[in-house]
Amino acid sequence: MVTLQLRQLDIPPGQRLRLHDISWSEFEAILAELGEHRAARIAYIQGTLEIRMPLPEQEINKELIGDMVKILLEEMAIDCECFGSTTFKGEAKKGGVEPDQCFYIQNHQVMRGKRRVDLTLDPPPDLAIEIDVTSKTQLDAYEALQVPELWRYENDRLQINVLQGGKYVESQSSPTFPGLPVVDLITEFIGISAKIGRSPTLRSFRQRVRQEFI
Repeated sequence: MVTLQLRQLDIPPGQRLRLHDISWSEFEAILAELGEHRAARIAYIQGTLEIRMPLPEQEINKELIGDMVKILLEEMAIDCECFGSTTFKGEAKKGGVEPDQCFYIQNHQVMRGKRRVDLTLDPPPDLAIEIDVTSKTQLDAYEALQVPELWRYENDRLQINVLQGGKYVESQSSPTFPGLPVVDLITEFIGISAKIGRSPTLRSFRQRVRQEFI
């Protein structure tokens, strides 16, 4: 048997490495060796571990969508706690995942002031965002952790997945923002950002929300 160290692995941006038959203790050890300050994201479910390296454009889109969510929450006077790319893992569910962005909204009071998440005590995030999700490993991990709402931006379009009966179903509306055409809004303004840049896009987005929906 050949044993490799994580430092020997080089994952190019936009690529992913999938490892099989990884026990929970091995998963925890790998997380510890990878450390918290890294660009790579992980997803783990039922012994399969996936390590992926985002592309720069994925990072840009995750920040834009996250900022637009914050604007919607602010303009609608909805409180939240933002946990970014925190690692969420639960041994009982044999799953772990790191969203591109995530928010506690319905459960924001429970998470206020917390700097660590323990899913044996804490709820999963109410809303998670993933950019360019093409991996079943990631989706299965989110289902295992029972994240109620997952936004997936891929192929220049936002898709909303809502947990129903323990499985995700695609929805045209967001339970977090009922009545708002979130899919069309986010998709439109991501396209605008490529032409006019981040800051003007967010100012225009806020103005649109105030004029049409508040």
